[in-house]
Amino acid sequence: TSVEAALMESINKSDENLGQKLQELMFVFDDLSRLDDRSMQTLLREVSSDNLVIALKGADTVLRDKIFANMSKRAAEMLRDDLEVKGPVKLSEVDGAQKEILLIARRLGDSGQISLGGGGEEYV
Repeated sequence: TSVEAALMESINKSDENLGQKLQELMFVFDDLSRLDDRSMQTLLREVSSDNLVIALKGADTVLRDKIFANMSKRAAEMLRDDLEVKGPVKLSEVDGAQKEILLIARRLGDSGQISLGGGGEEYV
């Protein structure tokens, strides 16, 4: 919302570190499951498959299912295979990959290419 944006801008002006931490806490990786399908597809086009595999190691099943549903059948199968083959991953690597994907999502949201607010109100 515009109020939210104005508040974040004000916080960033007075304390940039606090503003960044708040943004990280306001929208976490599992919140990506609220993206509409078009936004999810746009985001997936921007994310490297290696990064996605690592990030999904720490994701809940709702988000995983949402991602698989927004890929071609073949791409989803390849991603599932990569997840199975990939051994244990350090939590710090998972966090880093998830933060990188969130940065991409925020950039796409800020530029209006995707909507981070979820489906919102339906249109008929």
